[in-house]
Amino acid sequence: MLNKTIVKLAIPLAVGALALTGCGSDSGGDGDAVKIAFQGPLSGDNVALGENMQNGVKLAIDQANAKGDLDFTLEYVPGDDQGLPDKATATAQKIIDDESVLAVVGPAFSGPTNTASPLYAESGLVTVSPSATNPNLTDEANGFTSFLRAVPNDNQQGAGMATYYAKKVQAKKVYLIDDKTDYGVGLATVAEKNLKDAGIEVVKKSVPQKTPDYSATAKDVVNSKVDALIYAGYYQDAAPFAKKLAEAGYKGAAISGDGTNDMKFVELAGDASENWFLTCPCTDATVEAGTKKFAEDYQKAFGRAPGTYSAESYDAANMIIEEIRKAGGDIDRETLRDALKKASYKGLTKTFSFEANGEFKGTDVYLYQVKGGKIGYQGNINELVG
Repeated sequence: MLNKTIVKLAIPLAVGALALTGCGSDSGGDGDAVKIAFQGPLSGDNVALGENMQNGVKLAIDQANAKGDLDFTLEYVPGDDQGLPDKATATAQKIIDDESVLAVVGPAFSGPTNTASPLYAESGLVTVSPSATNPNLTDEANGFTSFLRAVPNDNQQGAGMATYYAKKVQAKKVYLIDDKTDYGVGLATVAEKNLKDAGIEVVKKSVPQKTPDYSATAKDVVNSKVDALIYAGYYQDAAPFAKKLAEAGYKGAAISGDGTNDMKFVELAGDASENWFLTCPCTDATVEAGTKKFAEDYQKAFGRAPGTYSAESYDAANMIIEEIRKAGGDIDRETLRDALKKASYKGLTKTFSFEANGEFKGTDVYLYQVKGGKIGYQGNINELVG
């Protein structure tokens, strides 16, 4: 049980009092900034995924400030939980204690979201996660009243994997591995159900993160004579597993989810990553017409192309900014949370709106494949399978 030793913050923030004084167009002023935080892995094993999202948030804030039409100045606040549940509560509390923070993009991963959400609910501070996909996070019994999911959950991603294997690969037997994290177990559970519903035999195994040697598991996969596998986990472990699979002589199809869908997987796994399929409830910002300008701006700002969930994080931040803008900066945490719950925001990647429990209204999942040392965008899974 989580020890909820929480001092409830009575913070009807009068951000109007924080708004910049004067009517000039200068971005400076006498007031404090209105802050938007990001919580995710900004260090540790899966830092690349966190940096993708952080940069999207930063770009949205920088562009909004640069326009010069706000009555307040926005400021970015980083919250590094290393993608670990046991770091998430301290990170969340630090963000909550900064009374100028009106909203959070994140937490990025499902495990940290699960442990941090009770604190955010107590404080009334809204969190809009572009990437925490475990379906159970929006179970109303949790009481995560400040949590909004800005992406389809793993019910869609796991189903997409199973559908692709059933209809395109025509797999008969699939080896399914999870990494024992909230994310991995949630994704694997959904994938298993959908595979079995499609008449596919499933061999299932749990292998914890940071396993020193994946040789035994790789041999199990080969000896099981499956024609496809699913790895439900993050790139830091998918990469050494892929290497051991290649060494063991595995020739079947392989697919992993959004936790692996990053160029770090390709860099770490090398040639062993070739032909791996990767899914994500996110589009490729460098390919889709609606996000190409964003991709150019991102490249200019950070010296690299946007990655997994960069564009979705940019959209989530801009949705938050739009609601603050409507209030002229004069809005408290609870009012902003309630406004976002009811919002319908047309972003670059999709239109964002939410069910009463904070669940995203949408089901699209996209497929990628590693070819020639690059992650190639294939398209919407539902369209690919016809």
